[in-house]
Amino acid sequence: MQRRNFIKNLGLGVAGTFLVKESPTGKVSNSIKNNMENLQTPEFPPLPFAYDALEPYLDARTMEIHYDRHHRTYYNNFIAAIKGTPWENVPVEKIFATVSKAGDAIRNNGGGFFNHVFYWKSLGKGSAGPSAALSAALTKSFGSVDKFREAFSNSAKTRFGSGWAWLYLTSGRDLAIASTPNQDNPLMDISPVKGTPLLTIDVWEHAYYLKYLNKRADFIDAYWNVVNWDEVNKRYKEAV
Repeated sequence: MQRRNFIKNLGLGVAGTFLVKESPTGKVSNSIKNNMENLQTPEFPPLPFAYDALEPYLDARTMEIHYDRHHRTYYNNFIAAIKGTPWENVPVEKIFATVSKAGDAIRNNGGGFFNHVFYWKSLGKGSAGPSAALSAALTKSFGSVDKFREAFSNSAKTRFGSGWAWLYLTSGRDLAIASTPNQDNPLMDISPVKGTPLLTIDVWEHAYYLKYLNKRADFIDAYWNVVNWDEVNKRYKEAV
């Protein structure tokens, strides 16, 4: 499998598949199968930009350590955790749907692997901002785009300990904001936050400590300069 196909399916294609449920027979439609991948076979996906591409907001050294040590370790541990188990050939979306039965090693490392791929795709420079459709939806749900940013930032700033903040689409097709602890995400059956993720921020200290020390709020404020709105707009369009 080529890396580009894996990244496309895990990044660009994920939003369109998450809200689709299995049929009563347990079978998955061909259209969904095309967007699901066996996570044991692909290589560790490359970072979609250079380490220094998001300077000065996210520094190169932090990006290198975060990607090549933390993220890579989650990937390696996830592959080791599913090897020889009933989960070995199960696409990650389906693992998350019943992750409460898979054990902590798969939950934590599978979440860490997936969340980081999703996070990297959420970052970039030069995108114009939310599309007209997404802006309208954000305004409907939060009052304005600025109020959405404020609410999202507050969710990230007030996440106790390590975790993530998410913008996600609920099963009722409403936009919502919440945070999850550790490496949990809205796709997991054990998470009280459930829906299709559209945007995320990593608030584990290793995501920002080298540059921002313990000033998480400064990191979150800088984050808005490198949100890849082109990607978020695509996720939203596919999800709805």
